[in-house]
Amino acid sequence: MMRSTKITSALAAITAVILAGCAKDIDARGNQPTNLALSRLAPGEQTRQDVRNILGSPATTSVFDNETWYYISSQTTQYAFYGVEELDRTVYAVHFDQRGILNEVAKLDQRDGREITIVSRETATKGREFSLIEQLIGNLGRFSAGKERQGPQ
Repeated sequence: MMRSTKITSALAAITAVILAGCAKDIDARGNQPTNLALSRLAPGEQTRQDVRNILGSPATTSVFDNETWYYISSQTTQYAFYGVEELDRTVYAVHFDQRGILNEVAKLDQRDGREITIVSRETATKGREFSLIEQLIGNLGRFSAGKERQGPQ
């Protein structure tokens, strides 16, 4: 009776460890500004430096000018060895005018995003590719026995 209780306890502990190892991990990534920080923003009154002091540095800025800052955050999960899945994404686009004064703060989420197809073309290069054997034995005939190695004297 005592032995079966120990075995049952050991099996329960092993099962708990295995199930805990297979649990989904949820990770928060990026810079998620708090509601308090966002409420401190005053369009038309604050400069880029003021926004940086309140929200911190942006994740990225607009490509063609420095008039829009993006604060990007997401929650992702991964189950065991499967790929990473995005659960939620929030982007705050902070727009400035030409003078660097805060103009607008827009909240974007996954519905505002677009899928982008990655082009899988490769650039052709001149020359040829060597096999593993060719690379390993390729230099065998290139050594000259008549030349001595010159090094520091």
